[in-house]
Amino acid sequence: MSAILDVETKKKRIEANWRLEEPDEVPFIIEVGNMHMGTSKFYNNPQAEIEWAEEHNRKREGVYDYGFPNIKPNQGINIVAAAFGCECRVNDEADPWVKCLIKEENAEDVYKLKVPDPVNNPAFAQAWKHVEALQKLSSMPLRVVNVPSPLVTASLIWDYTSFIEATLSYPDEVHALLEKVTEATILYVREMFKRIQNLYGVSHEFWYVPREVGIRVSDDTAALLSPALYREFGVKYNGMISKEFGGIVVHSCGNVQNVVEAMVEIPGLRGLDFTIPQTPDWSKIRVSAAGKTVICLRKFYWDHGNNAGVDLAEYTKKIVDYFGRKGVFIQTSTPTPEEAAALGERLHGILSK
Repeated sequence: MSAILDVETKKKRIEANWRLEEPDEVPFIIEVGNMHMGTSKFYNNPQAEIEWAEEHNRKREGVYDYGFPNIKPNQGINIVAAAFGCECRVNDEADPWVKCLIKEENAEDVYKLKVPDPVNNPAFAQAWKHVEALQKLSSMPLRVVNVPSPLVTASLIWDYTSFIEATLSYPDEVHALLEKVTEATILYVREMFKRIQNLYGVSHEFWYVPREVGIRVSDDTAALLSPALYREFGVKYNGMISKEFGGIVVHSCGNVQNVVEAMVEIPGLRGLDFTIPQTPDWSKIRVSAAGKTVICLRKFYWDHGNNAGVDLAEYTKKIVDYFGRKGVFIQTSTPTPEEAAALGERLHGILSK
């Protein structure tokens, strides 16, 4: 069994990879079990969140990888939309969701929306209460609370399908909404950085993403847009967030092959984060991004549907053989601790020099 790396060694290697230095080993992380979400069991229950994190850490004790203990203060991707007044619905199956405020028939109502107070707005205040309790009850570092991109928040405030259509039919209203949402997102992240005292990283995912990278946003709406539409409605507003925080990492689920070339035009872009099995043609990602910016590539054990039993180590080798080693991070998962430990050994053999 390989010796488990100490936390400082992990941090130094990860930080070097973010600087696009040649790695001794491509950093990777292996989570154990099903996706952890902000269900009703955890959303407003800091003690349950801590207990889950402690149990997950115990499951990973024998795993060789680049993760280390932390807590996910999950409030769902809807948090900024909820702050604008969208009704938030906590449930027992997934992250909270929200009810939209805008549809085509009331598109002009975007002009009536007010940018929420980052301190006292109920949705934000709930998050700050949760963060405060987690910090009081545990010494483990905290990831950031979920940070949706402006496009994602706008597509939650404005009925999703109608919003995608509105980028063509109501561009002025879409821009007006995105301007308010971007301002609200910046205020929200600023306040969060003030409140999290022991910061694990600037992502709500398991990765340690150093503070100097800026902030990671979830931009899942991007995969549904054309390159031209993403340049108009994605690049500009993500660039404003990047300027405010000294960089940005952009995640998108879905098939990103048609939008990745536009994504790399975001000013201050530090990295891209993709669920790689969802993009069948990797060539545009390699041409546009590989070796030029960090690429975080995730493949969880459930990502292939009926082919969920695909060999994760061989799949990882395929990724690195195709994209190279420079600036690449691998994120994966297994159902059990035993499988995670075995996979860690195999990935160590594949990804180290």
